[in-house]
Amino acid sequence: MPKSKKRAKAVAPSPAPSGGVSRRSLLGGGAVASAVVLGGGFWGVSSFRSYAAEHDLTRVGKGDLAIVQIHDPQCPTCTALQKQTRRALRDFDDCGMAYLVADINTPEGAAFARRFNAPNVTLLLFDGQGALQRRVQGMQQAADLAQVFAAHKAAV
Repeated sequence: MPKSKKRAKAVAPSPAPSGGVSRRSLLGGGAVASAVVLGGGFWGVSSFRSYAAEHDLTRVGKGDLAIVQIHDPQCPTCTALQKQTRRALRDFDDCGMAYLVADINTPEGAAFARRFNAPNVTLLLFDGQGALQRRVQGMQQAADLAQVFAAHKAAV
């Protein structure tokens, strides 16, 4: 029996469909996605560090004046006071005053509040050695708090 010879058909590569995904576009999109992920990761780490520093109650009495808010995150009045306090403190950047939060839902925050017999919606103002100088209870506006903070800074 004779062997049949089959000819292989030459197949030309088909062009990429219009609107298709090329290797170049995948690499470019990957670079953008990587930048977004890295940026988000940096923001997350930075946010966590800020949160941790703000909740580090061991900073009271370490040389800087400290303003500690006794805070319940589920309390709308506490959240409003926190916003007003942060707004008032904008004028005191880098002046040796630390703003700290004693979250009463954590063991450390609850113990701190008990030690100073302070309910939530309260600001405690400490000198650099950790002695309580003033207590501000209830909701306050930023302008009023700025005056209290200025007086606290001047008195110490």
